Amino acid sequence: MQIHLLRSKIHRALVTDANVEHEGSLTIDPDLMDKVHLLPYERVVCGNLANGNRFETYAIPGKRGSREVILNVATAHLGQAGDRLTIMTFGLFDEKSGPNHKPRVIVLGENNAIKEERNIG
Repeated sequence: MQIHLLRSKIHRALVTDANVEHEGSLTIDPDLMDKVHLLPYERVVCGNLANGNRFETYAIPGKRGSREVILNVATAHLGQAGDRLTIMTFGLFDEKSGPNHKPRVIVLGENNAIKEERNIG
């Protein structure tokens, strides 16, 4: 049997902008994406810590080094600049390997700087 487990998480990502005119769903600095092995156009589940909205969309890379996290198109209606998000990806794992799985996690602080890393490397 296969089970769904958390594969990666970007916790407390600061929303830097919301843009209903931009194509794409959630723009993220590629440096942050690389840290947790989040691929361009990969499905993400997001929780907005400011308003409780939870939504599913896909990630697109922004400008490297910018530390941007931008809600685009429909997701722009689910939050605003200054909100904090938890951005998660999930994967299918064999139930036998599941107990040994450890998700890649980064916790962000001020200006989306990485303040904590877990299971990276």
